[in-house]
Amino acid sequence: MATEQKLKTNGFSKFLVVVIISCLLAGGLLGSALSTIFLAQHISDLQNQVSALRSQLATSQSSTINGDITFVIGENASLSHLYHAVKDSIVVIRGLLLQYDIFRRAYYSQVQGSGFIYNYSGQNIVITNYHVVQDAVNITITFINGNSYGATVIGADPYADLAVLRTSAPESECKPLEIISSASLNVGDPVIAVGSPYGLAGSMTAGIVSALGRTITEEMSGGYPIANVIQMTAPINPGNSGGPLLNYQGQVVGITTAILSDSEGLGFAIPSSTVLRELDSLVKNGYYNNHPWIGASGTDMTYEIAKAMGVNITYGWLIAQVTADGPAARAGLRGGSRIASIAGESVTVGGDIIIAINGTRIRGIDDLSTFLEEYTLPGETIAVTVIRDNNTLTLELKLAARPQVM
Repeated sequence: MATEQKLKTNGFSKFLVVVIISCLLAGGLLGSALSTIFLAQHISDLQNQVSALRSQLATSQSSTINGDITFVIGENASLSHLYHAVKDSIVVIRGLLLQYDIFRRAYYSQVQGSGFIYNYSGQNIVITNYHVVQDAVNITITFINGNSYGATVIGADPYADLAVLRTSAPESECKPLEIISSASLNVGDPVIAVGSPYGLAGSMTAGIVSALGRTITEEMSGGYPIANVIQMTAPINPGNSGGPLLNYQGQVVGITTAILSDSEGLGFAIPSSTVLRELDSLVKNGYYNNHPWIGASGTDMTYEIAKAMGVNITYGWLIAQVTADGPAARAGLRGGSRIASIAGESVTVGGDIIIAINGTRIRGIDDLSTFLEEYTLPGETIAVTVIRDNNTLTLELKLAARPQVM
């Protein structure tokens, strides 16, 4: 009996082991199947996400320029594709300038710069800097393929260093660029300059916007400031003047115009917002005369000037002189009363300090010029807040148009 019970017990134990092993195998197979289903679904989801990201990236990275797709955003930016898309739109501009030697004998010298094609109301024009074509004759434009055509100036504005040319180039040669407002630019945005430095056609450089709202003064502007200029690090040289400053979509955001002597990579460009504002008048009238003018000269305030004047304001624009019967004089603004030696320079002090226009803070000539150019027109009345004898005054000033220098 004892032996029979033992056999029964052993048989049951074997049966139990078989059941347990079978359950484990079944559980393993079920778990594997579930894992496989889960992984397959997860892989499918990931593939869908990758496809969506690729689609978004393609949309954000590409733009159509002259019919080409250009990938231009991100670390894998293809500047070569962008260059290929815009190079046929940019021209070398040459002309002859009549000059005289010390014996008053006439001779001609060659002037050279850059420009680009733009479609204005169905007609192809060339946009460039005024100083490129100033007083020039026998003007020609040359495309990257070497084809050259005659051109004539139809509009110019020395106050913005802009000029518009009409060309005899056939429509098949002209591939216009798109101009967008530079108001969308921010410091740090990447930009590209394409032009012909020293006559080297089709040269391209890249950099970033290093500052906005700068003011520069050029000889042909009659000493008046050119306002709201873009400062950039894209290297430019003589001959780049008039060429386009482009964003990474190949759209024009400025026109390269000047470099700071002895600087390293410090260049300036006329903003495209100025171009768009003036283009109608330049093409239709041949000029632009809506630059607001207050009729005063001055200098930016500094800590040293404030200390010499005994005032607590270290920012603003100090008026040195007002033009007789000009807008500032009629508004009651006052110029300086004495000359002081400050930090090794002679400064006219004692005048009103402009600290705000229409409630907008004015830190210096950059702010003053930019505000007037971007937000006002001749004939409008503005509220000018000044510091006079340590008192704050607000005076009304009716703007006039700048006297013409052409």
